[in-house]
Amino acid sequence: MTDIMTADVAVRRATPEDRPAVERLWQMFRHDLSEFGGALPAADGTFRRERVGYAFLAPGWAPYLLTCGDHAAGFAFVRGLDGPVRVLNSFFVVRGARRRGVGLRAVREVLARHPGPWEIAYQQDNPAAVGFWQRVAGELAGDAWTREPRPVPGRPEQAPDMWISFTVTG
Repeated sequence: MTDIMTADVAVRRATPEDRPAVERLWQMFRHDLSEFGGALPAADGTFRRERVGYAFLAPGWAPYLLTCGDHAAGFAFVRGLDGPVRVLNSFFVVRGARRRGVGLRAVREVLARHPGPWEIAYQQDNPAAVGFWQRVAGELAGDAWTREPRPVPGRPEQAPDMWISFTVTG
């Protein structure tokens, strides 16, 4: 199943018609992250989703949908496309597709579409994210990448995010 699923991975720019699926995937993403940041859903059971709107509508942003065959497998939100540094604002792969090469293949493709300097944040207390993002940086930039903790804006009580920076060549 690993090889078949990885072979079927596709990354495409999300369209307005994809937005409902991306919004549902966003809820799964925020649920996963709630373990590390302590965020709780609103009274209606949903997590905040302003970033979905930014990804689809704001200048300099691009949403991507990740699929495995006919199945939604995750998403990526890129921002900073109108500036000097691109930021992988959000990246998510559903649990059923993790540890099969889907995430690595998808992130390579998203970053390759926008060559240049990149920054990616993750939570240092999320061991899976630490390993994944350091592997991505090493595979795409060799030893030419940096890592630094940065405070989360407006959340002084929260542990700093870890940011990696590197350049993707075209």
